[in-house]
Amino acid sequence: MKKTALNAMHREMGARMVDFAGFDMPVQFEGINAEHETVRTKVGVFDVSHMGEFWVEGADAFRLVQKVTTNDVAALFDGKVQYSCFPNGKGGIVDDLLVYRFNDEKYLLVVNASNIEKDWNHVVAQNNTGARLSNVSDEISQLAIQGPLALKAMQKLTSTPVEDMEYYTFKMLEFAGVKDVIFSTTGYTGAGGCEIYFPNEEAEKIYSAVLDAGKEFGIQPIGLGARDTLRLESGFCLYGNDIDDTTSPIAAGLGWITKFSDGNDFIDRALFEDQKDNGVPRRLKGFIMEDKAVPRHGYEVVDAEGNVVGEVTSGTMSPMLHKGIGMAYVDKPYWKEGSEIYIQVRNKRAKAIVARPPFYKG
Repeated sequence: MKKTALNAMHREMGARMVDFAGFDMPVQFEGINAEHETVRTKVGVFDVSHMGEFWVEGADAFRLVQKVTTNDVAALFDGKVQYSCFPNGKGGIVDDLLVYRFNDEKYLLVVNASNIEKDWNHVVAQNNTGARLSNVSDEISQLAIQGPLALKAMQKLTSTPVEDMEYYTFKMLEFAGVKDVIFSTTGYTGAGGCEIYFPNEEAEKIYSAVLDAGKEFGIQPIGLGARDTLRLESGFCLYGNDIDDTTSPIAAGLGWITKFSDGNDFIDRALFEDQKDNGVPRRLKGFIMEDKAVPRHGYEVVDAEGNVVGEVTSGTMSPMLHKGIGMAYVDKPYWKEGSEIYIQVRNKRAKAIVARPPFYKG
């Protein structure tokens, strides 16, 4: 297994470690529910150094990124971040990702840890524009500092104003005495905050500084377990569960990152445009349990008569709502908010209501 630069510190802090995407990662410290609540109400810090990072540079960088991602890269400006996905040429998704624009000839693509090799091979194979590519995934560490007090706490570590930064923007700044840190107001929790990128050799110094700066705000180290419950409570897709090589962004409810503007001739554009115009048989929808039950990935969705009408892709017990929540691909009659569906939990049917995420709006 690979280890992040913070592995030893996690073990010293008593983290429960698991194999995640080939990395030895902390799944929890204090406990998933307590960590979840810390992020929702105060501030928590995640080690997400397992994520992948690719630089795309040169005169043809824009053309390549525009070709391989569904969102409209032309809408970006320097210092802006964009959520997007790689279409696979067969109507599915290679991965979802973040696109950072430094300038018209320099972009950073941030991809999921489990897909680094697959994504890299895909981008390289599509690079007939002459862009310069570099995979720096093994050189960069990343922390996600998330929660309503995150930016206030992190302002202590930089003289550059960050508390008023707009959502999905970034700055290059000096942070905790380290120059050229990428400071990005992004995250996978729906709780606000930032994500920061820096060289591996600075990881322990920066992690210690973050924990120290956040002490007065109740900061805690947070594991991947709470990261999953937070992202689901906010309705964010997880690659491998809610989206994959067989699901289209239109069916996954990601039409908002699939832009059919003039000149945006990305892979699979014609197919996705047809799906937008003519519909798809199943769509990804959120739901909240009415009956007491915890939905899980792979559970069948049925109607009142027991006919199968879908399948759960993600599910958990919401630590904030104290109800089961989830996402599922369901047939067309059940797309409307408020529709009654049933989750087949072993040998019983548990009632749920189709609801639009985010499920928690605190």
